[in-house]
Amino acid sequence: MSKVRVIDVHTGIFDENNRIADEIRRQNQADQTFLVNIMASPGAGKTSVLLRTIRELKKQYRIGVMEADIDYAIDAEKMECEGIPSIQVHTGGECAMDAAMTKQALFEFSSKDFDLIFLENVGNLVCPAENDTGASVNVEILSVPEGDDKPLKYPLMFQVCQVVLINKIDTKKFFAFDDEAVTARIHALNPDAKVFFLSAKTGEGFDQWTDWLKAQLESRG
Repeated sequence: MSKVRVIDVHTGIFDENNRIADEIRRQNQADQTFLVNIMASPGAGKTSVLLRTIRELKKQYRIGVMEADIDYAIDAEKMECEGIPSIQVHTGGECAMDAAMTKQALFEFSSKDFDLIFLENVGNLVCPAENDTGASVNVEILSVPEGDDKPLKYPLMFQVCQVVLINKIDTKKFFAFDDEAVTARIHALNPDAKVFFLSAKTGEGFDQWTDWLKAQLESRG
């Protein structure tokens, strides 16, 4: 007979994080605050997409930005230069925001004062997908130079995102990128995901993305 001890663990390691994330969603819904979690690899264009999105929406909505990075405050400084209230969140070496970090940042930020808050998460395609931040919606930015195979290599990221923005479409003449293939790969993982093709540099395709976002804001509550 085996002498190996078997211990039943009834609480998952993410249970506490998920509890806090649900608490954040309930509070934001009560405050009529829409929290958008932006995720992408470094260089995909998170900050550029965010800046253009904000420029197109800031006359209609009260917008704030939480910039998450392991160190430094360059992205928050860019937002401040645009006149957008922002805070920098240093994750203490962690590779992504979790719900507890998000809750603390929202408290410091007085989130009820905003209609729309963007969380620009730490840049990578692995850790941010594993942590529920309590966001109203998760958005992944995939750039053309990264290639159309990323949904195959990082499936969880595309499974947890309600929206995928394909950025830098102005570079297609330089990179082999198959629009139909990437869309099919995303929808194989997440049939309901919205996929928008755009360029933060030229503004091409941004109307579809901002129209979708405005529709979500108008349907709050």
